[in-house]
Amino acid sequence: MPFDHAHWQERFDALRTEHHVPGAALAVFVDGDLHELASGVLHRGTGVAVTTDSVFQSGSVAKVYTATLVMQLVDAGELRLDTRVADVLPGFAVADAEVARTVTIGRLLSHTSGIAGDFTLDTGRGDDCLARFVDACADVGQDCPPDTVISYCSTGYAILGRIVEVLTGQSWDDALRDRLFTPLGLHQSMTLPEEALRFRVAMSHLGELGTDPEPAPVWDMLPRSAGPYGRVLITAADVVRFARMHLDDGVAPDGTRVLSAASAALMRQQVAGCLDTWSFMATGWGHGWALYDWDGVPGYGHDGASGGQFSYLRVVPGSGVVAALLTNGGVATSFFTDLFRELLGELAGVRMPEVFAPPAEPRPIDVAPLAGTYEREGVRLTVGERDGGPYLRFELLGGMAGYSPPIEAALVPVSANVLAMPGMGPVSAPWLPLVFGTFPDGTPYVYFGMRAAPRVGPVTPSPG
Repeated sequence: MPFDHAHWQERFDALRTEHHVPGAALAVFVDGDLHELASGVLHRGTGVAVTTDSVFQSGSVAKVYTATLVMQLVDAGELRLDTRVADVLPGFAVADAEVARTVTIGRLLSHTSGIAGDFTLDTGRGDDCLARFVDACADVGQDCPPDTVISYCSTGYAILGRIVEVLTGQSWDDALRDRLFTPLGLHQSMTLPEEALRFRVAMSHLGELGTDPEPAPVWDMLPRSAGPYGRVLITAADVVRFARMHLDDGVAPDGTRVLSAASAALMRQQVAGCLDTWSFMATGWGHGWALYDWDGVPGYGHDGASGGQFSYLRVVPGSGVVAALLTNGGVATSFFTDLFRELLGELAGVRMPEVFAPPAEPRPIDVAPLAGTYEREGVRLTVGERDGGPYLRFELLGGMAGYSPPIEAALVPVSANVLAMPGMGPVSAPWLPLVFGTFPDGTPYVYFGMRAAPRVGPVTPSPG
């Protein structure tokens, strides 16, 4: 069906307003043409309108760009997926010496290293920021054993960014510009705030779900060392142009080969499945791409979040459709699912699942098998029973403790091993899943935000 610009602009505006999203940009590639839409404002304080050339923060969509740089180095014969990190970065260390010795490029790309994924450290604005970040990883522990489950790992992508620097002799920022942005003609993609100031830039917004959010206190909450996993600054059209290269098996629109067809295929070849199919809406993960199965229709893409901005990229290879949505706050996940259910349904025959939520009349469950204290690096989750139902206490530990006070919430059963937590704080979804499983060695764990936290003991009493 031809793309009806007026119809989709009307739906775009209506759904954005319904879900309290201040501003958004949408780009869709279908039938060989690129269509761009904009809606709302970049900043509720200034009232500046979103335009199709507005720049947003991509959040974790940046990981696919870093993965592409790594696979270019595979094409060049400088890396293999089974290359050990320690062989490229002499002296590389994490807290688990065996993991430091054996962890491979492929494990980092596919989030199967088990390395604690949310290590964040501001190592300054210099070109040595990634080198200093990797040096600081010596004390970073494990969220779970390697090769057991997918446990989302931003730390691993910062390490991959450093590997790109060592093998190219360039900063990650410069390598990305020279090896991807320039050959693909991505003239409104960048990595640094001072570069973004040349354009119309979206401001992050924060607030309680279901209300109109307010501008965040700062535009960018990430240090420069977060670039490889969280900061590529993009327009919706540019991220679609990047994904179109992958759709075309590594070839740019002008015929330039940017990536080999074999490497493009490896990036979307499933390495492991996801027990939690809701947090990232993915059924599995490849060497960079999140993978989807929409009632038998395969696809790939990635989501991202950065301080109140949320981004969504989907590719439907069987239909040749690519779509990207960039937002700057509000209930963005519900906005995305409502919009893309209609959009991809009409253009690509895709039936996307509903946004995660518990049943209207949940059945009681026995909480005892799930109860306990679960810990991963920087996070403790206590699951127990209170007032006849399951509850959660979520605490940040160590260096992360100052970011948020402990959060307590009643949970709603979804099934015997899935509980739902109400969305709160700077999140974009009305409900968040806790999915319980067991590692191969028999240790119970809980997935929260697709990060695995092993059970370390019984319920820890709340202070006081």
